[in-house]
Amino acid sequence: MDSLDLYHIRQKYYLGSYQPLQNAELPDKLSPDYNPTLLFKARGLVKSNPDGALALLPAEDVSLPAKSVRSLAGYFIAKKAEDDDSKEKALEELRDLCLEIEGEDVEDDVKGIVRSTAAVAFVHEGENEEALETLEAGTSTHNLEGIALTVQLYLSMNRLDLAQKEFEKAKSWAEDDMLLQLIEATVGLASGAGNYSNPHSFYNEQAQNPSLTSSHLVTARGLTHLLRGELPEAQSDFSEALKLNPNEANALAGKSTAEWLTGDVAKSDASFKELQEKDPDYPMVNELSEKSDLFDSLLSNYNVPPLASA
Repeated sequence: MDSLDLYHIRQKYYLGSYQPLQNAELPDKLSPDYNPTLLFKARGLVKSNPDGALALLPAEDVSLPAKSVRSLAGYFIAKKAEDDDSKEKALEELRDLCLEIEGEDVEDDVKGIVRSTAAVAFVHEGENEEALETLEAGTSTHNLEGIALTVQLYLSMNRLDLAQKEFEKAKSWAEDDMLLQLIEATVGLASGAGNYSNPHSFYNEQAQNPSLTSSHLVTARGLTHLLRGELPEAQSDFSEALKLNPNEANALAGKSTAEWLTGDVAKSDASFKELQEKDPDYPMVNELSEKSDLFDSLLSNYNVPPLASA
């Protein structure tokens, strides 16, 4: 069982409270919590600052979870540099680690971290099926972190039915864990059940905890307000989130949407333009670009006749 300090570190990581996670003090180097804490800190940095994640991990830590995080960091570094060879090397390292954990002498927690870490790379590579297989989707796995990722992946594929099945299975054995509550809130955001009351209550409670406050959590609460039609509250949360992190893409997307819904088209366009500049690969940006290109393509099929002269 985790110590109370490690539980709070784990909580920050799972809730996406990466700023408080990085600010958290490290335990004594002789503490059994030292390496696990460093690992969570590195995992919280691995996408936004992979070099920083690598710098956090002690060279003497050659555990399988540490190896997987190093490989994931290498993947993101190679992807940013458009180095296909190094990217493929990192992916193969992660695949090899997933094979290495199959032994009976490997602890379940270790297996879970390696599988979850590898799945992140596969998702970013567009290999959703490989990610689901790695996470053991549809099986009797008790890897709650892996189930949380599986649920998110299914929802991104518009498979709410499969996401709900994963949640129901986890609910049958998992204790009233914070991560289980997060999974329930995630499914609730997608289903809209009860006017989003469950995710609204969950994110409101978490965002009010000073030790967890982050742009990610405040944005999540803002999204529940937006979905419930509470536009002033949503705009307030998105503004607060952007003060905490001006690059919070979800907050920019939510802010643009809320402004459009209130009829402030000029502000909405400005927020969307900022989102395009800060995160050109954001799904909402890509989807709008694709639809705009499709419209232009269809429009080119029609010739508008000249106006008839009197």
